Amino acid sequence: MTLGEPFSGCVLGIDPSLRGTGLAVVDFVSGSVRVRFSQTLKMHRSLSMVQCLGVLARAVNDCLDQFSIRHVAVEESIYVQNFRTAQILGAARGAAMAPCAMRDYPIFEYSPLRIKQAVAGYGRASKQQILASIRALSGTDLDKAYDEADAVAVAVCHAHTWREPAIEDV
Repeated sequence: MTLGEPFSGCVLGIDPSLRGTGLAVVDFVSGSVRVRFSQTLKMHRSLSMVQCLGVLARAVNDCLDQFSIRHVAVEESIYVQNFRTAQILGAARGAAMAPCAMRDYPIFEYSPLRIKQAVAGYGRASKQQILASIRALSGTDLDKAYDEADAVAVAVCHAHTWREPAIEDV
């Protein structure tokens, strides 16, 4: 098996959370990285969990409607010791992925460690280091929008790791 071509196209990167989800649409063409859209979904405490999940699913749906997305990349759940927190994070991930799955988009999941390694070269990189790496890669200054930077980082990790299947593999 030979390695195929590097990724080219548009990736929807998602850093899911109930009250602060990061979304980013990133184009990858000939080695260049261009952030076309990024957003942090800040949910007010007065919204119920179900309302937050609805807002999240609609925002992902809007991205799928507005952009020619080729792949979706999602940050995997981090290890949490609190069962309730794990449930909430799982529900947010489900709400973010369901609209993509219902439209048959390919969805790829990456661990936080792998994302940081791919973007900053260090698996324990700080939020500031991720912001600086995103700025260096794309020329986009997200000005402490950490959730958006994480969503861009998920997309960049995908583009740097995924390869087109070689012709003989298809």
